[in-house]
Amino acid sequence: MNFPTAKLRDVLRRHVDSGRIPGLVALVSQGDRTHVEAIGTMRHDGGPPMRRDTIFRMASTSKPVTVAAAMVLLDECRLRLDDTVEQWLPELADRRVLKRIDSPLDDTVPAHRPITVRDVLTSTFGLGMDMTVLGTPIMAAIFEQGITPNLPVPMPEPDEWMRRLGTLPLMHQPGERWQYQIASDLLGVLVARVSGRPFEAFLRERIFEPLGMADTGFHVPADQLHRLPPLYAPDPRTGEFHVWDPAEGGRHSTPPAFPGGGGGLNSTADDYLAYFRMLLDHGRHRGERILSRPAVELMTTNRLTPEQQAARTAMARDNVHISFGQGQHGGWGFGMAVRTYRGDYAPVGQFGWDGGAGTSTYADPANDLVGILLTQVGASSPDSTRAFHDFWTTLYQAI
Repeated sequence: MNFPTAKLRDVLRRHVDSGRIPGLVALVSQGDRTHVEAIGTMRHDGGPPMRRDTIFRMASTSKPVTVAAAMVLLDECRLRLDDTVEQWLPELADRRVLKRIDSPLDDTVPAHRPITVRDVLTSTFGLGMDMTVLGTPIMAAIFEQGITPNLPVPMPEPDEWMRRLGTLPLMHQPGERWQYQIASDLLGVLVARVSGRPFEAFLRERIFEPLGMADTGFHVPADQLHRLPPLYAPDPRTGEFHVWDPAEGGRHSTPPAFPGGGGGLNSTADDYLAYFRMLLDHGRHRGERILSRPAVELMTTNRLTPEQQAARTAMARDNVHISFGQGQHGGWGFGMAVRTYRGDYAPVGQFGWDGGAGTSTYADPANDLVGILLTQVGASSPDSTRAFHDFWTTLYQAI
């Protein structure tokens, strides 16, 4: 591949020059070659320029990274795929399941079986964010209990979060249906309890430090906040910029009560390159083994049954008005999407994910390619997502 540097710069600059995206950092890596574009400014009204080392809220692109902590425990036989989780998460013992997705919370039947580690890793344990059933009693309860991030009710510390989660019935039987988000946050609690270490400490010791991911964590230290732009949520009708999360005094300026594996990380393009390059190198980084080859293969190949995959595909297609066309990859591994059909320019086998804070991170084994696009514009409008599509389209034209 010859990096389409001039064309890529022109395509991305067009998004910045439109006024809809103040700035961005794009990174492309193939083999031992890496190209970076830093375009625009940190704030919509100007300010410092974007730089290669700008720190971004990684949002749901946290999922493909934080799942590695669980894979370390699987490699060390401290977890097994079909262990029941209730030995570490007793709050999830003796589950009840809604008779119907819109049932009252007390209209339930017993779960057919206990929840397993595999159910949590594949996001099929029975609870999740389903934007197609907003307004149902169970979705209202999930919001009211602070089970999900970035809502008026803050997420509590992990033990209290587990207690609240344990008061809710499951939406579906364990293993029945793929569902988004909550499993990735639950995984962090599971890792902490199995390892006896705080989730972030375990990630730092076993993943971040060995990979040299010095700027990755669940908050940005005070002396580095100047590298974090504000996060904007543009008005979907007018495009007016609203600050969703400032740098100083914002959600990421202090350690969170709940370190959310589903969407809480902050990081840089180069830190994420190190991680995805490790996955492409079958678990190795500069000669050091981070994860086993089979662990990486489990993470980065489709783990869903046809029935589970149909539910995930329907969820993506029914949410195009929210996702703006992202999410339609077909499969899901552990913590990340895996393309099982060619629906756009990217090939089957590409893995990674996107974040609602305006981030896109994927690796492509067939082309030995890592692509990362980071913005500070959230998905309240389609602007950052359209930049994702144009970024990938431009890259794949060069292959």
